[in-house]
Amino acid sequence: MLVSYKWLKTLVPELTASAKELEEKMSTSGIEVEGVEIPGEGLSKLVVGEIISSEDIPETHLHITMVNVGSEINDGEPLQIVCGAPNVRVGMKSIVALVGARIADNYKIKKGKIRGVESLGMLCALDEIGIPESVNPMKHEDGIFEMPADAVIGDSVLPYLDMDDEIIELSITPNRADALSMRGAAHEVAAIYDKTVQFDSKTLTESAEKTADKIAVKVESEKVPTYKIRLIENVKIAPSPLWLQNTLRNAGIRPINNVVDVTNYVLLYFGQPLHSFDFDKFGSNEILVRQAKAGEKMKTLDDVERELSEEDIVITSNGRPIALGGVMGGLDSEITDGTTTVALEAALFDGTSIRKTSQKFALRSEASSRFEKGINEGTVREALDYAAAMIAELAGGQVLSGVVESNDYQPSLHKVSISLEKVNDALGTSLSKEEVFKIFEQLGFDTTEVNGNFECIIPSRRWDIAIEADLVEEVARIYGYDRLPNTLPAGDNIGELTPMQKFRREMRAKLEGSGLSEVIGYSLVSADKALEFVPQDFPTTSLMLPMTEDHQTLRVNMHSGLLDIIAYNQNRKHDDVAIYEIGNVFHPALEGESRPNEVENLSFAISGNIEEKTYSQNAVPVDFYYAKGIVEELLADYENVSFVAFSENPALHPGRTAMVQLDGESIGFVGQIHPSMAKKYGISETYVAGLDMDKLLAKKPDQVVFTDIPKIPAVSRDMALLVDEEKSHAEIVRVIKESRVKSLIKTELFDLYQGANLPDGKKSMGYRLTFQNREATMTDEEISNAMTKISRNLEEKLGIEIR
Repeated sequence: MLVSYKWLKTLVPELTASAKELEEKMSTSGIEVEGVEIPGEGLSKLVVGEIISSEDIPETHLHITMVNVGSEINDGEPLQIVCGAPNVRVGMKSIVALVGARIADNYKIKKGKIRGVESLGMLCALDEIGIPESVNPMKHEDGIFEMPADAVIGDSVLPYLDMDDEIIELSITPNRADALSMRGAAHEVAAIYDKTVQFDSKTLTESAEKTADKIAVKVESEKVPTYKIRLIENVKIAPSPLWLQNTLRNAGIRPINNVVDVTNYVLLYFGQPLHSFDFDKFGSNEILVRQAKAGEKMKTLDDVERELSEEDIVITSNGRPIALGGVMGGLDSEITDGTTTVALEAALFDGTSIRKTSQKFALRSEASSRFEKGINEGTVREALDYAAAMIAELAGGQVLSGVVESNDYQPSLHKVSISLEKVNDALGTSLSKEEVFKIFEQLGFDTTEVNGNFECIIPSRRWDIAIEADLVEEVARIYGYDRLPNTLPAGDNIGELTPMQKFRREMRAKLEGSGLSEVIGYSLVSADKALEFVPQDFPTTSLMLPMTEDHQTLRVNMHSGLLDIIAYNQNRKHDDVAIYEIGNVFHPALEGESRPNEVENLSFAISGNIEEKTYSQNAVPVDFYYAKGIVEELLADYENVSFVAFSENPALHPGRTAMVQLDGESIGFVGQIHPSMAKKYGISETYVAGLDMDKLLAKKPDQVVFTDIPKIPAVSRDMALLVDEEKSHAEIVRVIKESRVKSLIKTELFDLYQGANLPDGKKSMGYRLTFQNREATMTDEEISNAMTKISRNLEEKLGIEIR
């Protein structure tokens, strides 16, 4: 919302604060101010000049003009200026940029010669002094801008164009849509500074002829609480007066004509969207407001034909849509230079319906944004009458008697009660009853005391206030957030981390101790990436209206995001990347729930080299066993952890991937990204792992109790095994553990051989077994018995030959 400081001063006459002071005060009182701008800032030496003669330069479109710029400039002598504008004429008053002037884009005007003719300045169009094309009523080729006939020669043009105004840009949140109007902003400023508002009014003079004799209104849609219309006859369409054009331009709205500009002016003033129709184009004397029919079509003011659906509200006449309710009017009924009778509409539309329609057609307008957020339902008739009187004043029409409406809708005013004790308890203040009464009075609330409580009748312009907490907030911001005392929360309970928060910190420390860096990926990914590491029929959740296609589906894994980060780094020559993320993935909703089930996950990805190449060693690339080692370190406190070969995920290498199991239950995986997947992302050989944090936390072992380091030395024995090729290391270790040798503390594979001198289908594996008795030194007999027990178990269960 762009607020004119000049206009605001007329609505709050007692206001003495500057625009810059307002910027700070409003920002600390609940409505953020983005900034304050002066439209004419940076412009200089732009004055009113009158063309007293004009002579064409032969065989060109140029004119040699003599321009009177007043007695204070050039010793009162006229300036010779060469100009090519088609609308130059004697007696015309225009914008003159003197030699040395600064115009748009900081361009400096210099004395020069054009076609050999000396030119001492420039006659300007609006775009040449910085008026944007989007709000400029003139095209550049139309020529220079004509100043009003009563403009004083030699004066600066900036006040005439209101370019010396200060424009305050408010960042309005949805809950404070009451400030999306000049009257709303004035109420806010008046409340902050304890001033009174002063709104102008217009006298509406009606003709004897009744509106009801010429038009009827019928509303069939439940999404239109009220619909009102007036008729103004014998209007003359023309450009609006300069003050009105200036007002609209400073608010970011392009002036069109004296009827349409009035509706936009009232939109800014009241926050009430209006629409004007050419009544003679209706083809009927009845307006029907209804829901559109499926497949029904209409052409809107932007000359685009749109296919409607049953969720759209349409204004119809003679069986055809003439406006898309609350969003945009129809091309067939627009105001043109030939319009003589204006049908002026004011209505209330359902905000949700308007939002859906405006988003569907990408028709975001000043009107639709206000209907979406809410408007003052108590001033619909007032805004309509004000606009009708203003059109009659500017376009010379006669307003027919009465308003034709679907109903005389009046909003119900909320009553909210609160005690002084609750206000002070919530804010930590010790305000008196008189102070709180004063604040409610500043806000314009009709307040009485009932049974020791403040009972506030909330005006219709503040539809955001409905409960006690809203009143507390109003007291706080008017009293001043900076004046509230600093107090500590009451209570004996000291906050602490949740079990999951503690667990996340433990895992983070282990990962960073392994050399990985934390990243935070997007929770929203493309629909394709969401299914890369899960079955293609895995249920996902997507947004109905995503900002981009790349961020439309809630992730069900974090690996795609990590691969994107690796690709980003490797594309910038950072080849060695080791990253992790701990966050939520989104699985299908649990039974009885409507929202996706958020599951805490841990994922990491490593690519490139573990060790860089130096003079003394070659580079050490990352491999499966390095990634597996990190997983083993993360799960070092757990028992019964196993890694099972896994080849069913097409995103992972079938020969270098393992399912991680805990107590026989799958808790994640570790493996290499499939080469085709790596090629798709444009990354080098990469290894990833993922673990379910919720399952890990549920099975987290009790705290490990420290035990003394054994004083008795350990003893190692080696054994060589002749094993079938299909037997895995994990199976052998499992059988060794099942031998239940209490003194066995470590099993380590130190040799693996396949090749010559071995029977077909066999491989040789060498294991080093470490024994230790914490109470006494083990004897040779004890060690031999242990080795025999393990050997027998291997022979019986796996058919292994001890070499």
